[in-house]
Amino acid sequence: MKKVTGLLLALSIQGLCLHTAIAQEQKAALVPLPSLDDFTMGKDGWSFGLGLGVEYESAYEGSDEFGFEPQPAGAVQWRSGDDIFFFAGEALGWRGLRSDTWLLEAIVGFEEGREESDSDDGRLDGLGDTDEGVELALQARRAFDADWRYWLDGRIVTGENGNLGIFGVGRRFGERTDGSGSEFSIVAVFHDSELANTEFGVDAAQAAASGLPETNLSGGFRSIGAHYNYRNYINDNWQIFGEVLYERYSGDITDSPVARSDYEAEVGIGFIYIF
Repeated sequence: MKKVTGLLLALSIQGLCLHTAIAQEQKAALVPLPSLDDFTMGKDGWSFGLGLGVEYESAYEGSDEFGFEPQPAGAVQWRSGDDIFFFAGEALGWRGLRSDTWLLEAIVGFEEGREESDSDDGRLDGLGDTDEGVELALQARRAFDADWRYWLDGRIVTGENGNLGIFGVGRRFGERTDGSGSEFSIVAVFHDSELANTEFGVDAAQAAASGLPETNLSGGFRSIGAHYNYRNYINDNWQIFGEVLYERYSGDITDSPVARSDYEAEVGIGFIYIF
């Protein structure tokens, strides 16, 4: 299974980098979670990381086609105490630590949408392209204690194509507070009817053009997901990172003719240079 392969790959890399990570001087991140970029080295002011990753992922939501795709990595960040403002790719955001156990985050980003050409096998022919648009993500994480060993997570993503809610629980592995190590989380995902039909619905015009049956979905429970993140320092400037993502769809989605698979999966790995 690709999920297991990606996890074993990340664990193997972790073992290879363990010696250099232990030897490195400890630097406190805003929150010691590998899923969050923090290039500030615990210092106020500007920081910058630039890198590249490669992902093996589903071609679109519900696709049974997979492929490799390069992805830029890194961000420009400005830190002031327990607040970090950042620009990463097509997203502008802020995250702040409150009372050592609350992490709040707000991000304005760009949703690319879906194109018929995303399917090399012609599975999306006749469905047209979904609209691109701006979306806002609000997140709150609550740790059980100040070392962020365990936490609860809640996120709301709202945009021009609909709304998404994510609620989960996670655990961090490793003892360092510089953002290196690994973490694992399990999440439940909910969406409204607008987003459900944008991604998995088929209206009358699409049905006529594609030959697929007309399908109208209601909002509610979307999926259950598992997410593994890994990050480590090779030396003072280089980071290696990786992730494995698996999302299992609910029955309503799997009944849609757009969903050719009942799951979505992604494996990624990359490197970042910190200036």
